[in-house]
Amino acid sequence: MPDEVTLTPGEGVSVTLGRANWNSGYFQAEIFRQLLGELGYHVSDPAELELGPNLAYVAMAEGQMDFWTNSWYPLHLSWLAGELPDSSLVGDYLTVVGEQMIAGGIQGFLITKSFADEFGVYTMDELNRNADALAAFDATDPVPGNGIADIFGCTESWTCDNIIESQIAFSGWDNISQTIAGYDAMFAQAVDAADEGVPMVIYMWTPSAYITLLRPGDNVYWLGVEQILDDSNPTGFEGGEAHDQRGADGTGGYAVIGSDLCPAAADHAEGLCPIGWVAADILVTANTEFLEANPAAEALFEAVTLSVIEVSLANVAQDEGTAAADLATAWIADNRTTVDAWLDAARAAS
Repeated sequence: MPDEVTLTPGEGVSVTLGRANWNSGYFQAEIFRQLLGELGYHVSDPAELELGPNLAYVAMAEGQMDFWTNSWYPLHLSWLAGELPDSSLVGDYLTVVGEQMIAGGIQGFLITKSFADEFGVYTMDELNRNADALAAFDATDPVPGNGIADIFGCTESWTCDNIIESQIAFSGWDNISQTIAGYDAMFAQAVDAADEGVPMVIYMWTPSAYITLLRPGDNVYWLGVEQILDDSNPTGFEGGEAHDQRGADGTGGYAVIGSDLCPAAADHAEGLCPIGWVAADILVTANTEFLEANPAAEALFEAVTLSVIEVSLANVAQDEGTAAADLATAWIADNRTTVDAWLDAARAAS
């Protein structure tokens, strides 16, 4: 029978857990917090350190935050290439751990369905070159009358804002401009527009509760992209080479989405939607020294895997008012056998 020390290898160790400043990642942070708590660690409330990736990776590298569960790779690789004041790289002090949700993050652009059907606009490129569609779009977009399509993009510092700028430059979308603002405010406007048949385009990702209101095939479509962004870094962003959406084998930027949800898929023999974004791996990133000092925590991070569907359902429940901590507690109880196996692996590693 294992003794108390083996059951709680984290006894006496304080852990600083942060979370991303997008609410679709709160649930995962709570799961890891509660599981570490079962191992005896004293883990901070992730709500006390909510950061965008521009600050989170530096905080982890400098030891102000031990880990977070909200890395999106390759989306966030550019942050690892950032320099610290001593000229070392942020990534020199960090380790990516486990397989929390491999290819779990689908990203792309959604367009109002009725507008897309009226003008035959099923790719960003078609929107860019269709004068009639552009005129109709510009009449009601965030900056009406400026002669271009102003799309709802990303919140500043989330990285997707930089990638969208790179896509615009790379594809030569001279008639398209990104609106960078608070995502929830943009999303609310996008839902109203889609429901009313008003032209709009918005950046979207899953897992999230957002996709339950902007529903591909119902009030929106996934938009195609005719050219997948490569590593040429057309905007010259620091670390912009990592914005490559082709993936490690050069074939990324496509998703298994039917033509009823992504009409641009009909133009591809293999029936894949040219969504323009590689599916992201949602993973844990941690301070390397923290992992070396806490093998039980590292083993736990390596063991935990989550279902995109279950995370999406949790996001919906959270959006309806249930606290992320309560959702995590219920999920752990419902998956006790699996969770206990993860905890046993962590205890064995200690």
